Amino acid sequence: MTAERTLPTREYFASHPVLRTSDLDEARHRVGQKFCDHRLEIGNRRASLSVRHNAVRGLNLSVNYLSYGAEVSVDPGLLGSFYLFHLPLAGSTRIQHRGEEMTATPRAAAILNPDRTARLHWSEGCSKVLVQIDRTHLETVARDLVGAPLPGPVRFDMKVDLTSPQGRQLHRMVTACVEAVESGHLFQRPLGGGDLRAEHDLAHALLMLQRSNITHIIERADHQARPRAIRLALDYIHANLAEPITLADIARAAGINVRTLQKGFQRVFGLSPMQVLRNARLDTAHYQLLAHRDAPSVTEAAFSCGFSHLGRFSRDYKERFGHSPSDRQGLRAAGS
Repeated sequence: MTAERTLPTREYFASHPVLRTSDLDEARHRVGQKFCDHRLEIGNRRASLSVRHNAVRGLNLSVNYLSYGAEVSVDPGLLGSFYLFHLPLAGSTRIQHRGEEMTATPRAAAILNPDRTARLHWSEGCSKVLVQIDRTHLETVARDLVGAPLPGPVRFDMKVDLTSPQGRQLHRMVTACVEAVESGHLFQRPLGGGDLRAEHDLAHALLMLQRSNITHIIERADHQARPRAIRLALDYIHANLAEPITLADIARAAGINVRTLQKGFQRVFGLSPMQVLRNARLDTAHYQLLAHRDAPSVTEAAFSCGFSHLGRFSRDYKERFGHSPSDRQGLRAAGS
């Protein structure tokens, strides 16, 4: 059996620094701005704090490197708007969450849920990759999986056993994401369809591979393994967003007839293939317009995502996002 690919113990995303400080109050404030308000205490008052925080954000998630240097206790209360995947690179963290306690290490990651309190005790020298996933995004992917409204908040089991088959697969997904960001192939501006697909795939993998209170619903919904033809059709759609592709083109790429394709998409997504294509194009254009630097014009974003009629693009965009593509205030609100 081949060895699992693991992340080397080093500082990631150093070209995207957020914080360098030895001041406790500054660390509490600045890290809180990226995540949520929290209490932060040094375990040994004579120890020297040496915080290093780097982060790269997409539209629906961010990847972070964080190290405090010293032994610290963190009490964030409720995360509220996001899930947080903890992958220690070195050291360990003792975590209390959902009435349970575990120690996160390079062999046992952890996932914190938004609506349950948590307390964390970082060991001296602990460093982590943290994947912050927006709650609304994960719930959207979950609804697509079950094909119905969710019965309530999605709550994952806290411990992620990275030695199990499912844990190893999830670890590979996170590792691939980190390496793609580190090499400049993911979450660079302007953001594009590949970034949206990576965010979807990470949320999908978490829902499929980590036990939660909706795992039995996902399994019962028979979406655990989508038909290969649907996957081929989706791959073709995302690879050809800028091209004038037709329903017949998508069916041909999936190796099935048009009627079977339409029935399959309606069963899995509740949408036609062309509606899925339109939404993927709109999401990609929205993603590009959210860029803080080098954002394209509305016309450039529309044409680069396969829209040839600006009036129709503006109408569909407003219907999907609640504001026009030229509304910078609306874009800032969406990206905050």
